[in-house]
Amino acid sequence: MNDRFAAGREFLLHEGRLLERRLFATCFEGAPGNGVVDVLRGYANEDGGFGHGLEPDKRCPASLPIDVEVALQTMTAARTVDPPLVHGACEYLAKVAADADCRGAVPLAFPVIEAYPRAAHWAEWTYQPGLNPTAGLVGLLYRLRVNHPWIPAAARYCWEQLDKADLPTDAHALSEVLVFLEHTPERDRARSMAAKVRESLVEASWFRLDPDDTSYGLSPLNVAPFADSLWRSLFADEVIQAHLDRMERDQQADGGWPIAWEPPGQAALLEWRGIVTLQSLRTLVSFGRLDPHH
Repeated sequence: MNDRFAAGREFLLHEGRLLERRLFATCFEGAPGNGVVDVLRGYANEDGGFGHGLEPDKRCPASLPIDVEVALQTMTAARTVDPPLVHGACEYLAKVAADADCRGAVPLAFPVIEAYPRAAHWAEWTYQPGLNPTAGLVGLLYRLRVNHPWIPAAARYCWEQLDKADLPTDAHALSEVLVFLEHTPERDRARSMAAKVRESLVEASWFRLDPDDTSYGLSPLNVAPFADSLWRSLFADEVIQAHLDRMERDQQADGGWPIAWEPPGQAALLEWRGIVTLQSLRTLVSFGRLDPHH
């Protein structure tokens, strides 16, 4: 096993939460994906949503759309889907969308988070329905081959927003859009829209095209995290390679990767470092920078 890969594995074993340890075992050690789903059930609520700090920047037990998105991302990574869990999540999203009355869109969060520890950026802006997270949720549900009445309604909202003259100016929203465009069945429409999104992305707030920029933001590897990612084609290969170099350099002495923002506490910091470490290992292995076997 590559020494740097082994160091990342040790960091996860020492500091990562159970979810990332089970997901690591599924991604790299042949463990079945149902072990990951078993952990996700611990974050599920009776309303069908997910909460309990599944996304660690807010420690709120109530269901939030952002936590549903993390659950879907996790099932995608584990290459498994639990139909009852996902159906319950879709029912929850449909109710949230109906309450929001915004043509199928949902917000990231709700004011209930204010009663619990949270990072400073989890504020009022997260209560507004929009492409972030609606587009990402729909894209993930397409990828997982889920059918539910909320999905086409939310997809219509996404296309309505994308067909407007101005796209979002925030990299997070645009990255959600690219998840939607990657998996929508309307392939020709998606391909023509992707070029427009790319033009907006490189000028967007919170996007870091320069690999030497150490401030917080999304990089091309957030958009194209794997060698076979559809949106790798949006960036020159030398840009991708430079960001891979940066990712390799960022591994810390303890084997894990750092984060560039202030979470709400030490537990959240370690949880986030586990999430980012696992994602970094998956990316570097995919691009051939690390070998988990030698």
